[in-house]
Amino acid sequence: MKFIGAGSRPGRPQIDHDSVFTIPNLLTVVRFMGVPLFIWLVLGRQQYAAGVIVLAIMASTDWIDGYIARRFDQASKLGRVLDPIADRLAMIAVAITLVIAGVVHWLYLAALVIPDAVLLVLSLSLFHGHPDLPVSVVGKVRTGLLLLGMPLLVLSRLDTPVSGPAYVAAWVVLGLGLVGHWVAAYNYFWAMLRKGGLQPTDDGGAS
Repeated sequence: MKFIGAGSRPGRPQIDHDSVFTIPNLLTVVRFMGVPLFIWLVLGRQQYAAGVIVLAIMASTDWIDGYIARRFDQASKLGRVLDPIADRLAMIAVAITLVIAGVVHWLYLAALVIPDAVLLVLSLSLFHGHPDLPVSVVGKVRTGLLLLGMPLLVLSRLDTPVSGPAYVAAWVVLGLGLVGHWVAAYNYFWAMLRKGGLQPTDDGGAS
């Protein structure tokens, strides 16, 4: 079974419905709720093992809600906007938490925030809100790598035989994720300019 776009039905176009109370949207809300829980576990209790579990659940819901939306025709207009916002807020909030906890350097947080800050300003300037652009394969892979790398990094803080390999694996995955993050932001930047009428229209991906 393919990982990216899993659940989609060939020959059947995906339609974004007006529904609000759907299982994918519920899972996105669960992902939102996982953020304060993770912050409390890491900063308040120094419970890194429990933090790894919370991050793993949050990462899995990102894939599961997309699968359910495609497989059971539960894609919604709200989910199309809410899902990427949940991903961004989760990644930034977790990164801030890890910086405060001394797990990562602040430069990692800057590498995450700067592209999104530029795109946010451009989006508000051109569209006064969400630009409603399709998510590209680069964007999906980027999100998956970053969501995978963060629990691996927290896992490396535990006193276990896999701490060393987990640390190396975490930074390999996060490094690739950051590269994808900037590539996706670059694609999204030009896609927004084209949609806003500031650049000639041609084929291109978005984040």
